[in-house]
Amino acid sequence: MSPEGIAETSPKKAPPLRIGNASGFYGDRFDAMREMLTGGPLDVLTGDYLAELTMLILGRDRQKDPRAGYARTFLRQLEECLGLAHERGVRIVANAGGLNPAGLADAVRELAGRLGIPCRVAHVEGDDLTAAHPGSLAAHAYLGGFGIAACLRAGADIVVTGRVTDAALVTGPAAAHFGWRQDDHDRLAGAVVAGHILECGTQATGGNYAHFTDHPRSTFLHPGFPLAELHEDGSSVITKHDGTGGVVDIGTVTAQLLYETGAVRYAGPDVTARLDSVRLTQEGPDRVRVDVVRGEPPPPTLKVGLNRLGGFRNEVVFVLTGLENEQKAALVRDQMEAALANAKSRPSDVTWELARTDRTDAPTEETASALLRLVVRDADPEVVGRALSGAAVELALASYPGFHVTAPPGKGSPYGVFEAAYVEQGAVPHTAVLPDGSRVRIDPPARTRALADLDEQPVLPEPLPDGRVRRAPLGCVVGARSGDKGGDANVGLWAPTHDAWRWLAHTLTVDRFRELLPETAGLTVVRHVLPNLRALNFVVEGLLGEGVASQARFDPQAKAFGEWLRSRHLDIPEVLL
Repeated sequence: MSPEGIAETSPKKAPPLRIGNASGFYGDRFDAMREMLTGGPLDVLTGDYLAELTMLILGRDRQKDPRAGYARTFLRQLEECLGLAHERGVRIVANAGGLNPAGLADAVRELAGRLGIPCRVAHVEGDDLTAAHPGSLAAHAYLGGFGIAACLRAGADIVVTGRVTDAALVTGPAAAHFGWRQDDHDRLAGAVVAGHILECGTQATGGNYAHFTDHPRSTFLHPGFPLAELHEDGSSVITKHDGTGGVVDIGTVTAQLLYETGAVRYAGPDVTARLDSVRLTQEGPDRVRVDVVRGEPPPPTLKVGLNRLGGFRNEVVFVLTGLENEQKAALVRDQMEAALANAKSRPSDVTWELARTDRTDAPTEETASALLRLVVRDADPEVVGRALSGAAVELALASYPGFHVTAPPGKGSPYGVFEAAYVEQGAVPHTAVLPDGSRVRIDPPARTRALADLDEQPVLPEPLPDGRVRRAPLGCVVGARSGDKGGDANVGLWAPTHDAWRWLAHTLTVDRFRELLPETAGLTVVRHVLPNLRALNFVVEGLLGEGVASQARFDPQAKAFGEWLRSRHLDIPEVLL
């Protein structure tokens, strides 16, 4: 008994906060919101609708109609699901507000009134810095989660935001629920990691998974969306609703954890999470525990995504069939170059790419054909329009044998450019607009720390002993997932076993990486080591030119970059095969 005569009891552990995801991008599975609301218990349902390319698309929408600029799909989903969310007491947090969160909040209120469903709506704003960046179609700072937290603490049922970090959709509800402060860095870092795993929806439950052939094909026909059981200490369990498709295991979670990340210090507006501290444990079927995440103060600056129109582009793909395809490509290239040179104005950027998709002695015409792709860019739409289409069409009867194209070139289309800038955290008017209309300014973090490389070098495992090797694809041993961040690409690779990690850590150096992927020649390649995950993360700077909207590359978002790397052959120890 205590001195006051009251029995001492240990404090009750707060139940986990169940946060689900129902959207990984603008255009994701429409029925996911209903599936998540009806599939099992939830406290909060999030939706990520924004990406660099999406902001450009919404910017062009806003040019046509100032009332536009948000993800209209979200409203259509709510029309079907707002009643379900109200009945089940599930709060909804989404960045579908895009460039116009206030407009979307008003539209949600109008929808709720029309449906007769009581609903308290709030929104977060202050990210729009377009006026301060002349020439930008959209310039938006990446905000953290404390504006969302303020809205939820004020009783909001639905919170819509503009440009926040993807992980803020989880850190905000967690901070509101558990009462976290801005200096609870370890807890916030755990929520950031959980949020990063959830943000791309079914990529955490087996979608786009390198080792999909390890499971029956039916497993991945309709993967369920993920959810996190988040605890007060920042740890979480990644899972999905019972009975849904897909898989949640250490491999699927690792793949998503490596997606579109860079250095070991994963910086955000709320906290810098140490990815090298993350520990993953298979807790049971479709349950992966994420814990021991360390956090550090966030940087003093916020990232600002600048989207602008870069000009106009056009392309034509020549089909080369059968024999002497190299010579056919050379002929039509010389003809097109001469025509463009004689045009009134030559496009400022002309690129050629020959894809040798043809096979020798092919059984079908398509498999006997190679593709020669010509892309032109210029500030003037006429230069990439008539000049290209006229030159290509006029060669129809005057070029290589079997001349044809996949489609005749048309008018030039606009393309976008993404750039990143940085502003002081305190210079951005991060504001929560509460359900009653009152406005709360969110203070920047009191403690910040500039990003820096790690002082200590990660400890590598002992190399695998020498032994017999066999020439085989890298993907026989490791998994990979790749993606884009502006003009940079990253590819994360992980080993499923300790022995495979011993080999990978010492074999796949930056020099070997460049050797396997010749397209990286001349570009800066940085290797980051994550021993806890048995993973390497390579960042290739400038591979994607000026970002996805510029379409500078065949695979403009580097989605298949990792699969290309896995297909490359090298000498692999037979004990691993």
